Amino acid sequence: MPATRLRRIAPHGACSLRQSWASCLPEFHHVFFPDNVFSANRLEFPMPLQSIAVVGGGLAGCECALHLAEAGLAVTLFEQKPGRRSPAHISDNLAELVCSNSLRSDESSSGVGMLKAELRALGSRFMAAADACRVPAGKALAVDREAFAAMLTALVASQPRIRRVERNVCGLDDPVLAPFRTPEGTVVIAAGPLASEELSASLAAAVGAEHCYFYDAIAPIVWTHSLDMSVVFRASRYGQEQGDAPGEGDYLNCPMSREEYTAFYTALLEARTVQAHAFESERHFEGCMPIEALAQRGDRTLTFGPLKPVGFVDPRTGRRPWAILQLRAEKANGEACNLVGCQTKLVQSEQARIFRLVPGLEQAEFARYGSMHRNTYVNAPTALTPDLELRAAPGVYLAGQITGVEGYVESAACGLWLGMLLEARAYGRDLPTPPPECALGALLGHLRTPAKRFQPSNVHFGLMPPLDERARKKDRKALYAARAQAAFAAWRAAAGLA
Repeated sequence: MPATRLRRIAPHGACSLRQSWASCLPEFHHVFFPDNVFSANRLEFPMPLQSIAVVGGGLAGCECALHLAEAGLAVTLFEQKPGRRSPAHISDNLAELVCSNSLRSDESSSGVGMLKAELRALGSRFMAAADACRVPAGKALAVDREAFAAMLTALVASQPRIRRVERNVCGLDDPVLAPFRTPEGTVVIAAGPLASEELSASLAAAVGAEHCYFYDAIAPIVWTHSLDMSVVFRASRYGQEQGDAPGEGDYLNCPMSREEYTAFYTALLEARTVQAHAFESERHFEGCMPIEALAQRGDRTLTFGPLKPVGFVDPRTGRRPWAILQLRAEKANGEACNLVGCQTKLVQSEQARIFRLVPGLEQAEFARYGSMHRNTYVNAPTALTPDLELRAAPGVYLAGQITGVEGYVESAACGLWLGMLLEARAYGRDLPTPPPECALGALLGHLRTPAKRFQPSNVHFGLMPPLDERARKKDRKALYAARAQAAFAAWRAAAGLA
């Protein structure tokens, strides 16, 4: 069998399904069933003897289930609604957007805009619904969240190969999953960041508690090229005492005088923070305390903690600074750095204002802002295979934010990719991984890259390989986008998805 047309293996009866949905919602006929998805000259494959359970009816779960069902596979979707909801959910619909109705930038020159374009090209039902339900939001894509969730809920209900079961799955060994924990079956856990305590505990037992996290503590990431290197210097703590030459070391360092630190500290105390939702506890673990919470303990807490200057000499003065903010490279190429110890719940505008008070960061450009909230996720590079399968439980896959991707679009992208991968396996085909130069490949690469402290991430240019050419700052986004588009197009063609 040739390797073409891998993405959409036409199920028997696909045309009648298309007609029935179109008759119910004719105005969305072109949205949900574009001609490049169900084409007249599609390849036909025999129905595989495989059943798949998807646990969780969020963005990743719906996207994965719909893709598999449209590919001719039988799917059982376990969703605890409407009988039981997490504290965050208020609707009985699937695919409920909890925190915001914004899917962020829709510009192709942004990382998430590139990812949206790639999902559209792959026939994402999530993106089709988002485009159909969009509301005015400037250059961003925002949706009517009720219409969006209702549309995806109706699409799942109209799909004859999806059987929806109202059930709170309590763990990997829940008896309802037994029929799918067989050589012919597959289980997909797409329970989201607010997975139930029972399921979270089961995951922790499977992967090891040290590889399963229940809160994330994310510091901002800035682009290295935007730093003022006349102020910022490279060094490791006690590096000079240990024989390092000037300019050697693993960290970039922003030195602060007492006056500069006082200005930063005062602004931090007065800054606006993101208010916790009712379903989020204000309790923080000591190891992932927000920097603004530490500041509340006293004006020297930070200088004896994450901003400790001991072991450093400011090359400009020859003396130890009053405080040091360290930056650690996100990837080996050093294009982006995270602000060490600066996990925060400040609103984004405040993050930009306050961290730009730090010497050397006055013109800092943010690749990702910091955040802190409840978020059940696993240490994907350790706990999962490159195909998102639990190493400790073969046949069980994870999808969505529970893998360590961050954001609505990223969660749906993870679900779609896993659906494509499981489809290919069901029909005995190989599916090459998207290249890291494109948005989807970069996001998946994040889940495969070992890290000392793995953290969730949304898609951004810092996850991609560096550009091969030097470019002016204003040209970099366009060059990343052009390279990503070319890489994605080549991958689609090679994989038979075009």
